[in-house]
Amino acid sequence: MVAFEIVNSLVDFIVQTISSSGYVGIFLLMVAESALIPIPSEIIMPFSGYLVSSGKLDAPYVVLAGSFGNLVGSWIAYFVGVRAGRAFVIKYGKYVLLRKSHLELTESYFRKYGDRSTFVSRLLPAVRTYISLPAGVAKMNVKKFSVYTFGGSLIWNSALTYIGIKLGEQWTNIRHYSNYFDIIVVAGVIIAIILYIKRTKNKQEQS
Repeated sequence: MVAFEIVNSLVDFIVQTISSSGYVGIFLLMVAESALIPIPSEIIMPFSGYLVSSGKLDAPYVVLAGSFGNLVGSWIAYFVGVRAGRAFVIKYGKYVLLRKSHLELTESYFRKYGDRSTFVSRLLPAVRTYISLPAGVAKMNVKKFSVYTFGGSLIWNSALTYIGIKLGEQWTNIRHYSNYFDIIVVAGVIIAIILYIKRTKNKQEQS
């Protein structure tokens, strides 16, 4: 019951912020989302898509506002990782609902897949919010980090905005389908990785 009230309050906050501030509101909310503050993009972008469908906003600007917001928020988390290091994150992460298990998950993912994980992670549940921290701790090249982060965010935000446009006034229904949506996205990413590995292997065998 308490969790339900928190979610409803969060939805109301997002709706009011975007309704009153438009693109600036989208940008600021997405900055917060990528800077480890638990404001879900699965609410921000579909509602913005609904506003596109009602003629109040334009889709390209919605996607760009969200994606640049993700980039700025990710820079914040990245430089926290660079400057403060892992110990600081573990000690104070609880204040933004970041548990040690979250960090360990993203660290493991980053070690396994390297720099490109910052791109793929933008399309993955759980990992996408926290991947900037281990990238910062590992002192990943900031230009490459920025390109991968913005590219992945652009795809994710475009998909969520499109869903909001299609759902229209029923945009809140995405909460009921978000788990299925995540599964589809994960499956797509896995297939893309497999195809990439096969293509790379074929090229190596031919050379």
